Amino acid sequence: MKVIAIDLGLKRIGLAYSAGMGIVTPLEAVERKNRNQASSDVKKVILEWEVDAVVIGIPMGGSSEEEMRRRVAHFMNLVDFQGPVYHQDEAGSSLEAEAMMKGQMKYKRDGRVDSIAAKIILERWLAKKS
Repeated sequence: MKVIAIDLGLKRIGLAYSAGMGIVTPLEAVERKNRNQASSDVKKVILEWEVDAVVIGIPMGGSSEEEMRRRVAHFMNLVDFQGPVYHQDEAGSSLEAEAMMKGQMKYKRDGRVDSIAAKIILERWLAKKS
């Protein structure tokens, strides 16, 4: 099953891909100018990679969970993806991604951390699924 993970942010949207076998690859993040452009760019990636399912990170168990679920549902409605959409707890994924990059390269706000966070989210979902 081909799956894309989305780390939905206000400035950037991190993306990661897996075609199975536990291998997850971060993709180039989408710079978010507005929600229509962002949803259109994400839809293009989903079509390009011929994705079967989408996994979206949500901070679960916190006070913002319901608000994030609403935002995610609205965004995915704009993307118009017809396959299954799964939610995965994203707690700490961005901090973990930043820690992974420390010392590797100069930290820039270019979306790499966001896509590594999406990779972590997808790895968690795949581990839970197996």
